[in-house]
Amino acid sequence: MARFILFMALALFATSSFAQIRDIPKEVMDNFEAQYPTAEKAEFKDNLVNVQVSFILDGEAMLATYSNKGIWKNTEKEWSYDKLSDDIKTGFEKSKYAEWKVVETKIVYQPGGTERYRIKAEKNDVNKRNLYFNKSGRLTDEDITL
Repeated sequence: MARFILFMALALFATSSFAQIRDIPKEVMDNFEAQYPTAEKAEFKDNLVNVQVSFILDGEAMLATYSNKGIWKNTEKEWSYDKLSDDIKTGFEKSKYAEWKVVETKIVYQPGGTERYRIKAEKNDVNKRNLYFNKSGRLTDEDITL
């Protein structure tokens, strides 16, 4: 059993080391620069299955995600619950999660010009969800988060 645990630890270390050593795909860098030419302080992080780019755009913290082939998946922008439209706030307040604590809010820009609003809510240390709302305040998706 100890050998198995040691093997798994080494495998995880090797995988994370590889992620840090591999060069960022040129397609990702080219597409990011074309999409966000005025971005500042861009930092690329290779996650093996995708590449995330954290950057500043017009004074706002952003996080863009690209496939390894440079295809843009989405961009997240830090936001405040208070800045959400009344429709989205009402959608949250009418959901079964209305009594949960809001811990984070983001706008998620997606291909095709669509936007979703992600509210991370928690009931306790175990029950946490990412809730996705459209512009009209409809809860469209949810997933469990840490």
